[in-house]
Amino acid sequence: MANRSNEVVSWLLSSDPSVAWQAQRDLLGRAESTWSRTRCRVAREGWGARLLAYRADDGRWGGGLYQPKWTSTFYTMRLLTHLGISPAQRQARASCELLLDHGVTETGAVCLWNSGSVDTCVTAMLLHMACYFGFGEDARCSRMAQWLLGEQMRDGGWNCQRRGARHASFHTTISTLEGLTAYVVLRGHDAAVHDAAERGRDYFLRHRLYRSERTGEVVRPGFSKLSFPPRWYFDVLRGLEHFSAVDAPWDDRLADAVNVVLAARTRDGKWRAQNWHTGKSFFRLQGPREPSPMNTLRALRVLRWVDARGGSGRVGDFGGQRQVAPI
Repeated sequence: MANRSNEVVSWLLSSDPSVAWQAQRDLLGRAESTWSRTRCRVAREGWGARLLAYRADDGRWGGGLYQPKWTSTFYTMRLLTHLGISPAQRQARASCELLLDHGVTETGAVCLWNSGSVDTCVTAMLLHMACYFGFGEDARCSRMAQWLLGEQMRDGGWNCQRRGARHASFHTTISTLEGLTAYVVLRGHDAAVHDAAERGRDYFLRHRLYRSERTGEVVRPGFSKLSFPPRWYFDVLRGLEHFSAVDAPWDDRLADAVNVVLAARTRDGKWRAQNWHTGKSFFRLQGPREPSPMNTLRALRVLRWVDARGGSGRVGDFGGQRQVAPI
């Protein structure tokens, strides 16, 4: 089993630089001097370089700030953060500032379209993006964070359709948790943000991450299908990634979702992208039947956290993923 793990990690290291540098850091524990060199390649070759090549001179992609999906400035920038492009990369950082300049209103809510309406999910994703690219000290980030705190619902989650909604949205809640977490990482402890995030995580735990709290049924079939890039959509891997990223204590209510991830592993120890969110794209990261390097990386990273937090004995066939052996 260790041989198979080594083969999978070797495959990740030989994949796109965006995958390789994260595997070096998160799976092999390599020194920053090693993975930072690989990270610099993201802007020069592979997926990251291809995306940057589509950037117009005005700092936009796809001819728009938010539309069309998924070739607009907003969603291309979001994909670049998933790929782990350097936060100091000049072009990406300038495009992030462009989104802040055009999107953040005086209230802190974000509007990147002509209707004048604001959106919780987009506000949260832009907050995450801005913090990623080092704008956390910008007053607009504080306004976005404070606005999001005011949008939290009684059940602990968030919903883009809050007006008239009785329940939070899984999609909006995970985006908001990611945004608030990035804000705290950059700005330091904030009691109000911490408490709101804890309530948001409890919302997911009460739902065993992807099920109805009342009936126990899976809320949406897509929640159990792993996608990359996730765009604004929730699925169990994205949810587990958040708990892993904050190094949350193990909770048995996550076991069901972990088993979904384990069941998606192929015989050769890899994961596919099971769901592709319809829309325009500059290119596909992999074919529909091909293994996904990024989903494999993400799944292995989550499983390492599960094991480190003592959860591996509480789920199904862990399949030798307790330790990714050095190669």
